Amino acid sequence: MKHMARPATVARRGPPAAVFRKEIEAAEADGVHRNDMTLRLTLSDVTALKRDRDLPVADISFTGGVMRFLGVKVEQGGVAESALDRGT
Repeated sequence: MKHMARPATVARRGPPAAVFRKEIEAAEADGVHRNDMTLRLTLSDVTALKRDRDLPVADISFTGGVMRFLGVKVEQGGVAESALDRGT
């Protein structure tokens, strides 16, 4: 009988809010404007971001049908792994 390989587990980087706050701040320090950035998030990371009780309410906005985190546009789903697109 063959043993099936276990699927690889992906190590969590921490709460999406903390991870992407650092990435946004690093990009901004490199001269990238927040309006040029896009957060491309998995649906699970979007849910985690929306449910993060430690996140200040002012850090997320929903205006004109667009979700923003720290002023950066969020695209929900359609990616296998969440990432910050610096727009460069």
